[in-house]
Amino acid sequence: MDPKSQRRRHRSVDAGSELITGAHGYVPEDGLTAQQLVNNPYSLGGLTYNDFLILPGFIDFIPEDVDSRSPLTKKISLNAPLVSSPMDTVTESRMAIAMALMGGIGILHHNCPPEFQANEVRTVKKYKQGFIMDPIVCGPTATIQDIREIKAERGFGGIPITDTGKIGGKLLGIVTSRDIDYLDENLNHPVTEVMTPADKLITGTQEMSLDDCNQVMQDARKGKLPIVSSEFELVALISRSVAKSFALGTHKPFLQLLDVKKSRDFPLASKDKYDQLLVGAAIGTHMGDRDRAIQLHEAGVDVIVIDSSQGNSTFQIEMIQFIKQKLPEVQVIAGNVVTAAQAKNLIDAGADGLRIGMGSGSICITQEVMAVGRAQGTAVYKVFFSSVICLKTVKRFWSFVYETLALGASAVMMGSLLAGTSEAPGEYFFQDGVRLKKYRGMGSLKSVVSIALFHTSFFTSQVWKF
Repeated sequence: MDPKSQRRRHRSVDAGSELITGAHGYVPEDGLTAQQLVNNPYSLGGLTYNDFLILPGFIDFIPEDVDSRSPLTKKISLNAPLVSSPMDTVTESRMAIAMALMGGIGILHHNCPPEFQANEVRTVKKYKQGFIMDPIVCGPTATIQDIREIKAERGFGGIPITDTGKIGGKLLGIVTSRDIDYLDENLNHPVTEVMTPADKLITGTQEMSLDDCNQVMQDARKGKLPIVSSEFELVALISRSVAKSFALGTHKPFLQLLDVKKSRDFPLASKDKYDQLLVGAAIGTHMGDRDRAIQLHEAGVDVIVIDSSQGNSTFQIEMIQFIKQKLPEVQVIAGNVVTAAQAKNLIDAGADGLRIGMGSGSICITQEVMAVGRAQGTAVYKVFFSSVICLKTVKRFWSFVYETLALGASAVMMGSLLAGTSEAPGEYFFQDGVRLKKYRGMGSLKSVVSIALFHTSFFTSQVWKF
């Protein structure tokens, strides 16, 4: 094409679209690559997410065509590269279930006894959509008044009665609203006097699917269906109504009874080879955490996150080696790291994934107090080039999620973005007319003291003295 014809074509009304879609070989230089941005001599001190934006490109697909599947570790991939942080105000079983159903994964915090954390793992692994795995349960000594108070506080009155007063106990019966609504006397009598006894109950078994259970309730015209084991022990409950339950105990999650009639499928749910939801759990680097890791493995945990602000240590390397020798099938995410040198040491020790960030959390003050850390953007980019899989903690804004993935991270860990939701642990309280939940960092004094109670070698007496 002669120069005159080329100039005429560039002046046509379609020149802009042709240029963008690649009709011409010429593409003007615009913007900077990640390498140019990070290695710029004027930004070698580090780039945060607020220091850059992602330039828009050309789109020739619809959102439904996007495949967001991404590796979490060497052997585990997620349909949605989102992970909830192992904080005691963010992730317990209810959050872990919600994250897994949406295609991500939850990492259970370790600010609790090992037995509790292992039980939380079991709760997630045993979860079946529409099945309430931790219903409110009463014992045979509970009174009619107790049931009324539960109904008034939690909004529902269908309560299973077991010999232990807990899930897993032998089912004795069930008491519903219609059993107590019209009683004005003898409120101090035990519920065993008004409940429907076990021999008159319609129950389901663990082998039944959600559709099977729904059909049983429809045929029997029942609103609730207890699920029992071969020993007639209560293992779950199904309800056709939607209700919300606030638990009083510190470790009991906020419950939402699932409506079987409206329950929907979660096609992106993160599941293992046994069709159970994926779940992770955090541990420390103390000797007692080795026993914790074993208990978590026995409960069925899929990935263990070694939770430390400074991952490049002898203690963490020894923990990685211990897990890989004793529990080789368990995936291990190590960290935290912000440099390639830190990453290499943990990779050489056997880590299956890395957690990146130091002082980058929304309520983390490591950089301000210790003057140690690295700008988030630079940390992700530098570690990305030294490892295959990396997990990055983000704070405050959803835009940081996209920037994190664009810089090379395989998944994003979130704390403050999930805190305060109904799935997060804790009770709501009102402040200035706003309903809130507590959110604190795992390095806060209250959290450190709480963790110290579970690690006798954690200088407990010094913490209390402080």
